[in-house]
Amino acid sequence: MSVEVKEKKVLKKEDFPYDWTVEENHWIPLSDGTKLSSRIWYPKTDEPVPAVLEYIPYRKRDGMRGRDEPMHGFFAGNGYVVVRVDMRGTGESDGLLKDEYLKQEQDDALEVIDWISKQPWCDGNVGMMGKSWGGFNSLQVAARRPPALRAVICVGFTDDRYNQDIHYKGGCLLNDNFWWGAIMLAYQCRAIDCEIKPETWREEWLERLEDMPLWAENWLQHQTRDEYWKHGSVCEDYADIQVPVFAIDGWSDSYTNTVLTLMNGLDVPRKAVIGPWAHVFAHDGYPAPAMNFLGEATKWWDKWLKGKDNDTLDGPMVDVWVEDSMLPEAIHDVSEGRWVGLENWPSKDVNDKVFSLTYGKLTEEENTKEEVVDLCTPLNHGLLAGEWMGAGVPGENACDQQLDDGLSMVFDSDVLEEDFDIVGYPKVEVELTSDKTNAMLFAQLSDVHPNGQVTRVSYGVMNLSHLQGHDKVVPLVPGEKVKAFVGLDVCGHKFPKGHRVRISLATSYWPMFWVMPEIATLKLDLSTAKVSLPIFTGQDSKGPDMNSMCAPLTPMTTLSEGRVDRSVSYDILKDTWTCITDGVGGVFGEGVYRFDDIGTVVEHNLKRELTLSNKDPLSAKYTIYQKMKNGRDGWLMDTDIVVTQTADEEYFYLTGYMTAKMNDEEVFHRDYDRKVKRNGL
Repeated sequence: MSVEVKEKKVLKKEDFPYDWTVEENHWIPLSDGTKLSSRIWYPKTDEPVPAVLEYIPYRKRDGMRGRDEPMHGFFAGNGYVVVRVDMRGTGESDGLLKDEYLKQEQDDALEVIDWISKQPWCDGNVGMMGKSWGGFNSLQVAARRPPALRAVICVGFTDDRYNQDIHYKGGCLLNDNFWWGAIMLAYQCRAIDCEIKPETWREEWLERLEDMPLWAENWLQHQTRDEYWKHGSVCEDYADIQVPVFAIDGWSDSYTNTVLTLMNGLDVPRKAVIGPWAHVFAHDGYPAPAMNFLGEATKWWDKWLKGKDNDTLDGPMVDVWVEDSMLPEAIHDVSEGRWVGLENWPSKDVNDKVFSLTYGKLTEEENTKEEVVDLCTPLNHGLLAGEWMGAGVPGENACDQQLDDGLSMVFDSDVLEEDFDIVGYPKVEVELTSDKTNAMLFAQLSDVHPNGQVTRVSYGVMNLSHLQGHDKVVPLVPGEKVKAFVGLDVCGHKFPKGHRVRISLATSYWPMFWVMPEIATLKLDLSTAKVSLPIFTGQDSKGPDMNSMCAPLTPMTTLSEGRVDRSVSYDILKDTWTCITDGVGGVFGEGVYRFDDIGTVVEHNLKRELTLSNKDPLSAKYTIYQKMKNGRDGWLMDTDIVVTQTADEEYFYLTGYMTAKMNDEEVFHRDYDRKVKRNGL
């Protein structure tokens, strides 16, 4: 159905119940002498009010400033003090950041919440919110039960750090593990602002550069779901969380699986929304239509921080955007669809329908014939997969899957005689043997249009040495049959009459996942193959408020428009594909910009180059080139970072360098040359 796309409304200060002021920097003292840097929005009132905390490593001063003003100003205008804190070792805060989600990070947050609750401008009630890292740690801190914390809002988050984050999926190594590690090098290399720490900025900055980890190496050291990943995974014990939770994500993001698992696991007042959006706050929702996230969030805070009786819990527990069948396209600005409601999860309105696989067919009839087929797809299967995590940048979507399906094994249903909806987690099961000890099984669910174009609906992967659990590696015994399964990502999709449903299977998915060290051939016993689709028969819902709005925007000037170029090329003689993504001006296409009120210019260029020959999995190579520049006249930082990941049968190799300059003078250089033993990958 055609949806109404409304432009986000930018409110004026006079449109809010409260005026507000912003304190550019306020030091929050910790018990060990560390000071954390914060930026605080104060509503103009003589009465103490509740406070909202956002606690992330992405630099309040020159990182997320463009996003912070219209969001946190909105909450301040509705009577909340907002405290935006840079974590230890980030931005202008003291200390060093050694890794993500450490216990130290949580310990500091407990002190920050206690400090906020005791300030004269706070009435003792604190909420915590965030997207991505901030969504993760809002749940992690809630599990620590700080007395003043009353409620949380998490967006684009995970409850399982191993299997539902940017590092591993189905026990396979995401190439975004390397990408994100490289980006963290760039984010963390920026100088501490000399206006905030005029006496010590240079010394602390150089110490930070010297001590900075090679992030991807940290995460490659843990290739199974060990204690490292269990720490901070709230799914280990959902009962630790005893405050109300509002959870939000979208189909174009990569964290949507955990919305429903969190709703199932928690036993507190809770609400969730799954829309069409990428990894962005939903008032900036892309693809459209956006929702009024800030308005809905304010109602959540009003209920749990101010005690107002409102409708925030009315309606279904989960509002889900069921997407209509749309032709595949790399640039996908608008999602057609409708809202449906789930009263809880699991839902009585979702029931699995089981299909069989036989002779290229997806059928409702049970397969009683003995049928064994060989599956060994080209290593470069997956070239048109798009991004694992959509960030709201054109070109991220999966393209027409006809090319990739031509490199895989496909099973099509008959032409559908009536429409049906799915909401939930599809699954593929099959018994198989392998001729190698390590192998991957990939499965994809697609919508085949009458004209032959193919839209990906969901997909999943499984490291077949993890069939007994992601906490261990059990190598396959060549020729020995195992019961294999692949859990596909949660999805909400309408399959229309006249289309076909397709399941495709493969043994690789490059460039999204790193390839196994050897080319494996799987023998699939199709007589045992089952495909489960979660059929939805429930009711539509009115969904959340779709009138997106925000507070006044951050004063900033775009100095140079950014763009993201994407290309795939093929060397016929070497049977090698090269995939390039080139973010010019801004890694997410945001361009070169200046924050006018502090006079700071930010430029971040990032180019990714992935090459792989179908002849040799050990030819896989991933190089990232970055330039991070920021500062003002007389204080200009310029850093070049180049890192490469390769592998042989035994080890991953991480090589490269970082060179940092201040006012064109080289002040720091480091070469990287690390190796990490492969473990079932």
